[in-house]
Amino acid sequence: MSITEQQGSTETQVPATAQADLKLEVTVMPVLDVDRAKEFYKGIGWRLDADIVVDDGYRVVHLTPPGSQASVAFGTGISAAKPGTGSVLLAVDDVDAARADLIGRGVDVSQVFHGKGYNAGTDGRVPGPDPERASYKSWASFRDPDGNEWLLQEVTTRLPGRVDTAPVEKLGELLLETALHHDRFEKATPPHNWWDWYAPYLSAREQGRTPKQATEEADAHMKEIHGVVAR
Repeated sequence: MSITEQQGSTETQVPATAQADLKLEVTVMPVLDVDRAKEFYKGIGWRLDADIVVDDGYRVVHLTPPGSQASVAFGTGISAAKPGTGSVLLAVDDVDAARADLIGRGVDVSQVFHGKGYNAGTDGRVPGPDPERASYKSWASFRDPDGNEWLLQEVTTRLPGRVDTAPVEKLGELLLETALHHDRFEKATPPHNWWDWYAPYLSAREQGRTPKQATEEADAHMKEIHGVVAR
């Protein structure tokens, strides 16, 4: 019997298994002044999730951008990276609107550009949005007080398979929740299309808003777009 045949006969067969979900949850951002960074991110509307101090050499501050499933953490004793070397991308529906919002909060945001978004420096960044306004191709950027860069990338149409759909059971639970919250609005308003209220509520919940926040957004949408107001 040949060596090749012997190896083949003793080879261990590993059964195929379903791939485990690996969901990006937190990225660590290196900062020099933790309190300054905390106030900066709170000031641009990010939700403060935690500020944990274990001792003088270990502290973790955890914040989440609006609408994001992933968060950012920084502190003392949690990263050996040099402050200002962080670079993270934020997907936005409308880069102009996102830029205007940040500027309104006192942030120095670059002009919109296209070309090389991921780049060490600004070479290859062409002024103005993508000429065809294609998804993934228009950008802007800003930096936190430590110099860490945040890239804004306009994403209007996702690549196939880029976003997983929720399991049917979860969708059922969310629809039931939506119906229960809409019941209150329906009884206090003139006749209207229920789906006009459902849409903003579902969208808000999928973006991480609480039921209370989603209800407020749905109510505001009905008032602004459809002129429907609770009696």
